[in-house]
Amino acid sequence: MALMLFALRRLLGLAATLLVTSFLIFGALYLTPGSPLSYLVGGRTVSPQTVARIKAEYHLDAPFPTRYLSWLDDVLHGRFGVSLVYKESVGGLISPRLGDTLFLLCYAAILIILVGVTAGVAAGLARPRVDGAITALATVGLATPSFIASTVLVTVFAVQVRLFPVFGAGSGFTDRLWHLTLPAAALALSGCAYVTRVTRAAIRQERGREHVETAFSRGLPAHVVIRRHVLRNALAPIATVSGLTIAGLIAGTAVVETAFGLDGVGSLLVQSVSQQDFAVVQAICLILVTAFVLVNTVVDLLYPLIDPRLSLTSGGSR
Repeated sequence: MALMLFALRRLLGLAATLLVTSFLIFGALYLTPGSPLSYLVGGRTVSPQTVARIKAEYHLDAPFPTRYLSWLDDVLHGRFGVSLVYKESVGGLISPRLGDTLFLLCYAAILIILVGVTAGVAAGLARPRVDGAITALATVGLATPSFIASTVLVTVFAVQVRLFPVFGAGSGFTDRLWHLTLPAAALALSGCAYVTRVTRAAIRQERGREHVETAFSRGLPAHVVIRRHVLRNALAPIATVSGLTIAGLIAGTAVVETAFGLDGVGSLLVQSVSQQDFAVVQAICLILVTAFVLVNTVVDLLYPLIDPRLSLTSGGSR
């Protein structure tokens, strides 16, 4: 029962967050300099008929609450409007690009979990020299922005060594893996470094606890103590940080997709911002924020299952 109430609170919080987010995204149009109509037109000279059509489409003659509720109703029914630049439905522009972006995000998430957690566990259990080397590499990775990582990876592995392609997402599973390896590595680099440092700290903290030392002193095999008492107890903070780091990848897709010439949602967002295609920007921002909030909610819901010692009635995972 307590778990159900906890899940219900998290889902209600998710709904409230998305509602506030949708209001902020929609209202951002009216905070820009000039009128919403001039922003939507984008400085172009248009006919009175076009002005009338834009006003009717965006309900600019109606009060702001009415416009927001009308837009929200359209979004809930999967209608994001029409692109002012491409003259197509926003959903039709976004949906073909979602596949490449999701594949890139999943690839980067797998790299973060495999590389970050493995390196962190190795650093937490290794001798000082190995620990120092892994920590130093993690520090460098944490300080490297994704656009710098993209440039370095392209220069070394695509131009000099010529192991991977520079542009495009490929077709088919194997070809996509080959094309998206460098973008996924650039996107995941700082996340891997962060998860490595947090995992190392969690392992070292659990390794130094009294019950672990007692287990070693009683002659229990090292692999049993590490698996049952160290890794299991360190799993909660590792899972939380990994989930939040993976959610944060969503914001980095725009930079990486632009750097590698990928025709994904992130690159479409960059193009739409430069072209002042407001309907597309609105829809992509809402989708990205929704994905971020959903991942955080899933982490919150899984946290009590990972660490049953938590009090569900006290409010959750943090």
